[in-house]
Amino acid sequence: MSVLTAEPGAAPAGEEPPDTGERHRLTAVTGLAALSLDAMASVAYGPESIVLVLAGAGAHGLGFTLPVTLAIAALLAVLVASYRQVIAAFPDGGGSYAVARTHLGARTSLVAAASLVLDYVLNVAVAVTAGVAALTSAFPSLYGDRLWLCLVVLALITGVNLRGIVESAKAFIVPTVVFVGAVFALVVVGLFRSAPVSTVTAAGHASVVADNASTVGALLVLKAFASGCSALTGVEAIANAVPSFRVPRVRRAQRAEAALGAVLGLMLIGLSVLIGRFHLQPVAGVTVLAQLADASLGHNWAFYVIQFATTLLLALSANTSFGGLPVLLKLLARDNYAPHVFALKADRQVHRHGVLALALVSAALLVLSGGDTNTLVPLFAIGVFVGFTIAQVGMVRHWRLERGRGWRGKALLNGFGALLTGVATVVVTASKFTDGAWLIVIALPLLVTAFETVRRAYDRIGERLGLGRIPEAPHRDRSLVVVPVSSLSRLTSEALTAASSLGDEVRAVTVCYPDPEDRAHLHALERAWAEWDPGVELVRLACTRRVRP
Repeated sequence: MSVLTAEPGAAPAGEEPPDTGERHRLTAVTGLAALSLDAMASVAYGPESIVLVLAGAGAHGLGFTLPVTLAIAALLAVLVASYRQVIAAFPDGGGSYAVARTHLGARTSLVAAASLVLDYVLNVAVAVTAGVAALTSAFPSLYGDRLWLCLVVLALITGVNLRGIVESAKAFIVPTVVFVGAVFALVVVGLFRSAPVSTVTAAGHASVVADNASTVGALLVLKAFASGCSALTGVEAIANAVPSFRVPRVRRAQRAEAALGAVLGLMLIGLSVLIGRFHLQPVAGVTVLAQLADASLGHNWAFYVIQFATTLLLALSANTSFGGLPVLLKLLARDNYAPHVFALKADRQVHRHGVLALALVSAALLVLSGGDTNTLVPLFAIGVFVGFTIAQVGMVRHWRLERGRGWRGKALLNGFGALLTGVATVVVTASKFTDGAWLIVIALPLLVTAFETVRRAYDRIGERLGLGRIPEAPHRDRSLVVVPVSSLSRLTSEALTAASSLGDEVRAVTVCYPDPEDRAHLHALERAWAEWDPGVELVRLACTRRVRP
């Protein structure tokens, strides 16, 4: 006869297992869908950013598209390897903020946090406006309502995230799979073609390639590299949101990070190969991805599938911010740099206050920009490069302090990554300064100042409360409890019982007025009190006049 025993912690037969909150967390697959949309969607504008810069050197300059893309892919590999190490070293999330807080000091960590906050907010605004812009390009009659469309899309994404991060991840799996599958299909089919199958999309549009340009300077290549690095935005999001994953959290987050790097790298390289294969030249009013889809698949239903998938994923890529920023705000709140309300969590593992704050600030940006993508793009990506650089420098210090096996190679890898992202930061900021990047230069120190102001406020509160110090031993003070009495009843007994449990000394007090009726009532109460003898003295207070009600 065998005896079956339940596993420790298992629920009895017929009962539901206790909800530990794990079912509301992410797997590697759902984490990839929920936190990588920003990075995945960047292939829609990353290669185009490279081509538009190199077009300034004419057709000869476009020949550098693949080398520049390979350099970006190499930087992507460095960043993915680094952030996998960040995930393992800082499993509580926070990414570059957590690294800087531990190894580079409080002020540097606040710079990293401020850069991430700006990047997350701008990512939402840019993603929503870019998605709506693609929609209005297909349906020009909606152009006048683009701001309202942006706000509706933002409200839908916010609502999904308030339901829980797992629900949002499930909602975004299908669009992500369709987009990635469509891009890979475009690349594979294009590799088997020796010439474009269609150029209908670009027909009639003016070329933006410069005439009479034959030399390509190092500065132009560097600028193309910096512009193309916009495809790397979102790579850090998984490291920022490690606590959102199911156990084992570190392993799942690392798998999602590696998968993101592999998929993004292959898409970027594949599209750049096709740009050179088809001798594509950028034209005004048509995206590079649309031209590649036309050249590879033809102007048919497959072309429209890619365009629709791109539109949808660009709009939904704002979800990366909704997954990363609330966790970052939670860490800031834990360290007293943000209001503690951002550390509160709902029953679906949702930091609702962080989600709502992100939605409100993003809505304000949409209103101020009028739903125009071009107004917001110059502000985008600078913040994330600052965070990249700080994280890489912090990890160099991390390896130097730990000095574990192979630490020199890891430190060299992170140092090389810091050099590349640092150069990209300077070049992007300088090239886009007059286009609006100056706002980021001002906003960063303002955010750092705001964080420090909140910290000083909490420090003052902590000082008054004596937080962090051993308080004096508690002592007992004698207390007197007064119970008003007008007559004897069960209520009188319960009131005296409660008073006896609250204080050391109890006095029953009755008020006497000079008229005969009240004196007679007082004498009757005193006789009844003496007969009852509750062990509490009855005190008589004389009053010459009544208080008007």
